[in-house]
Amino acid sequence: MRPGFKFLLLTLPLALTGAGFVAWTVATRPAPVRDTVAERAVAVRVIEARKLPVAPRASGFGRVTPARSWEAIAQVSGTAEYVNPLLKKGDILPEGALVVRLSDADYRLALAQARASIRAARARLDEIEVSRANQQAALAIEEEALALKRRELDRVERLYKAGTSAQSALDAARAAWLAQRQKVQGLKNALALLPTQRQVLIEEIAVQQTAEKAAMLSIERTELRLPFSGRVDQVSVEIGQLVRSGQMVARFDGVDAAEVEARIAAADLITLFRQLGRDPDGPAIDPTTLGRRLADLGLSARLVLKLGTESVAWPATLDRISNTIDPETGTVGVILRVEDPYADARLGIRPPLTRGMFVEGVLEGRADPAIAVPRSALHDGRVALVGDDGRLLWRPVTVAYFRDRLAVLADGVEIGDRIVVSRPVPMVEGMLLDPRPDRRLMAEITGTEAAR
Repeated sequence: MRPGFKFLLLTLPLALTGAGFVAWTVATRPAPVRDTVAERAVAVRVIEARKLPVAPRASGFGRVTPARSWEAIAQVSGTAEYVNPLLKKGDILPEGALVVRLSDADYRLALAQARASIRAARARLDEIEVSRANQQAALAIEEEALALKRRELDRVERLYKAGTSAQSALDAARAAWLAQRQKVQGLKNALALLPTQRQVLIEEIAVQQTAEKAAMLSIERTELRLPFSGRVDQVSVEIGQLVRSGQMVARFDGVDAAEVEARIAAADLITLFRQLGRDPDGPAIDPTTLGRRLADLGLSARLVLKLGTESVAWPATLDRISNTIDPETGTVGVILRVEDPYADARLGIRPPLTRGMFVEGVLEGRADPAIAVPRSALHDGRVALVGDDGRLLWRPVTVAYFRDRLAVLADGVEIGDRIVVSRPVPMVEGMLLDPRPDRRLMAEITGTEAAR
């Protein structure tokens, strides 16, 4: 069969039949039904805004130092005759304990010499008193002899004028009178020197008495006694060792109190003090009363030592604030004091608070009712709320301060508002929400994070 007849008889009829069938199927098919797409609510976790007793907190770390320490420094030189058997690093000695005694032989010799010099000077004083009495008696006799010589001279002068006496007799009488006068003047000169000699001896006695006191003081200083109960931190002396003046033989840490200079962020301190400020327009603090004003703030303080998974705490007091700010970290040194850091020490349970421990210092203000939200709920100064219509609503807020994982709000959120604490993507204002209370987070906020 020719191709043309084959196309006309077979292919064309089949093609027309297929086209007709398709046209009939399209013509008889029902119109598509339009489906209305419903808006989907996004599930989010929410918490209810409540006022909780939350206190501002500031914390920082530092190392423990004793509130006072004492270096046993020799004030005199000598050989160590006695060293306390407990003078070993780590041992604790009571107040008044004899630490070291140096040889005092040289100072006792100096004391004996000073006392002997004092006795000799006092003997010379007695001698001067006896000499003064003797010379005064001799002066009285010589003055009577001088009066006689004067009367004799006057008699010879009258005879000479009357022509009954020679010139030689007059000269002899005058010479005798002058010689006696010289004796009297010599005794007067000797008596005039006695007060000066006596004063010299008195001053010499004063010098020797000073030497005596110095020797006695040196003898006292051969014994080094502990002025307070302390723990031995360093020892550098042994029996028989020559100790020189100014040499440190031991160092002690006081056990009555310990201090920590905790480095706390300046912003946290300002927030803490602002919360406690009762009169913001009042007068400036007098530097001389700063310590008392700090005590009146009513801050609670404690030191916390981390021991693996456990921690140990000591109640403390805010004693003073350092005078400098660290230029690198911007932190302020706050000195916290702990009284009697050895009182509650228990072997294997609670260590004493000793030098070098790295601890956290925590300051807390008073607990005031406030609305607190997790920090993660903040978005550039706003929080997401579930509105009355169930849609997302952005609300600007003011943060009063942060505490741990919480942001304490000053305004922007009211009691009962539902705060979105999860982060759906995207977060578009007006989107429909499916709020689901996060009871676990709410329990943490009301229990764990609330001030106690």
